[in-house]
Order: sequence, then C-alpha cells, then structure tokens
Amino acid sequence: MGQLAFAAKITHVPSMYLSELDGPHKGCRQAAIDGHHEISRRCRALGIDTIVVFDTHWLVNSGYHINNASHFKGIYTSNELPHFIKNMPYEYDGNTALGEIIANECVTAGINARAHADTTLALEYGTLVPMRYMNEDRHFKVISISAMCQVHDLADSGRLGAAVRSAIERDYDGKVAIFASGSLSHRFAQNGVSEHFLHKVWSPLLEHMDREVVRMWEQGEWQEFIAMLPEYADKCHGEGFMHDTAMLMGALGWDAYRERVEVLTPYFGSSGTGQINAVFPV
Repeated sequence: MGQLAFAAKITHVPSMYLSELDGPHKGCRQAAIDGHHEISRRCRALGIDTIVVFDTHWLVNSGYHINNASHFKGIYTSNELPHFIKNMPYEYDGNTALGEIIANECVTAGINARAHADTTLALEYGTLVPMRYMNEDRHFKVISISAMCQVHDLADSGRLGAAVRSAIERDYDGKVAIFASGSLSHRFAQNGVSEHFLHKVWSPLLEHMDREVVRMWEQGEWQEFIAMLPEYADKCHGEGFMHDTAMLMGALGWDAYRERVEVLTPYFGSSGTGQINAVFPV
C-alpha cells in the first residue's frame, strides 16, 4: 500500500535557468530556486521515491497522457523561449510500473488516459525546470502527465487527480509526491515591452486576483475556490487552463479538502505572469 506523501503547486519559469547564467539577470530567481531546493529536501526526508508532475507545457488535444518512459536523457532548448532556456542537459529515471498503475486506475474510473512507455516523447520544461533544482542527482524517479488540456473539462482533470491518488494508495508500494507545475495568472507581457515585465504581473487586476486566490489557499477556503476555478482559469489566463491545479485538487479531495497552504516562495511576477511555490499539506 503506497502513500501520497507530498503535494505542491510550483513555478517552472524559464528565468530560473537564466538566473544561473552570468549576465544582468544572474540570481534574479534565487528565491524560486531556493523554494525548489526546500521541496526536494522535504521529499527526501519523507522517503519519497517518485515525483509525478502535472505539466502545463505538455499540450494535448484528446484524452490524458502519461510520459512513462523508463529513462529520460537529452539536451533541451525551449522552442517558446530559446533565449531563456538553451542547451540545458538533463537525465532522469522513470517509473513505468507506477505509470501503468495510474493509467489502469484512470481507465477503471472511466477516464480516457494512456501511459506511453515505448516512446520517443521528450519531457517538457514544466517538468525539466523543477527537476533541475529538485532532482539533479536522479534521486527521484519521474513521471510527467499532460496538463495543457485543450478540450477537457476541469472537473474531469479533478477526477484524474483522484485516480492518481487512488492508484498510489491502493496498488503502489512506495511514497509519491505530486506537483502542479504551472503559474496562477498567465498573461504574458506584450511583445515589444516584455523586458519591462521580467519581475511584474501584466495587470493590477490579474495580480489582485492571484493574491486573493493565494489568500484563499492560506485560509483553506476550498469550496469557494473550487466554485470560482473555471471562471478564474478563463478570465485570468490560467496556465494550461489550470488543469494542473484541478488535478492537484482532485488528488487532495476537491472541495472537501480542508488544509491550509504553506507558501515557500512568495508570489512574484515573471514576464507578466503570476508565480508561486506553495505546499498543499496531504
């Protein structure tokens, strides 16, 4: 019998990688990197063996998909922001047994999901950036689940999250962490002025809504948050339509969740978007 031992909503902004490099932006995302280091430390202390990432950079147009390769290795350059993340090496191990268990549980629950083990699918940077700071020594196995879901209902993504937890607790022998890898509001700065928004949110309205959501999380106002999630995701440009957040909440009990979030990296603006590292107690 396995255990879902840790859960978090995390940032994966590419300026974290830029922050490592010599130049005018060196150190600009140290707080976010430190948050990832702390998450890694806590996961290690809990004895977690596998991290499951709900990745809002993996776009899919039908069903839900699990990158269930046994090994991941390559050199990554972002096609979206090649001047931020370029030639970044990576190597991690997968967990094909757990990926199959999750896919089978989803199918049993009536969710159209597939685990891809014999695949050339590469990891997206919603997984690669956090793993760079949490898993550089390949301590954790990695599974990535598509969370930029173009034609999906948020409630279905919540059901997928619930199935992930059920699979872990009923059929897996180990401890697992889940991460919703994506921003809050995600309205990128307009082309031509983006350099002025490296540390800012696109509009006062979006920042106000994000900060109110963080307050709700810290106060445990989950029924209210779940009720507003579809409209918040739509009107505030939630990254990946916030399917990563729906999956996270589904795994934690949806609107029956009762815990209060712990913020590790305080809310910050990045290229117009709203970002955070926050622990959701299991």
